[in-house]
Amino acid sequence: MNTAVINIKTNAKVKAKAQKIASELGFSLSSLLNGYIRHLIKTRTVYFTARGEEPSEYLLESLNKSEKDIKKKDVSPSFENAKDAVSWLRDPKRKMVNEG
Repeated sequence: MNTAVINIKTNAKVKAKAQKIASELGFSLSSLLNGYIRHLIKTRTVYFTARGEEPSEYLLESLNKSEKDIKKKDVSPSFENAKDAVSWLRDPKRKMVNEG
């Protein structure tokens, strides 16, 4: 089996924490990364979790504003494809859903 080296840049503290957790789980960090790469190839999916993460104040404010806009129906129309959405965004005469 041929092996190749992959070099990545990451924060030294992040690497140390990842190595510690991998070790606590009975793995090397290298074996976990290899497993992740194999999973990516097999499933063609990427999975991340935000467990333990708190949303930023900016995100919370944005979500709150979005909820208010939705309640007022001050939102864009829905689109069948990206091309139509981009055309709508570029149209200086575009109308929001609640506008006449």
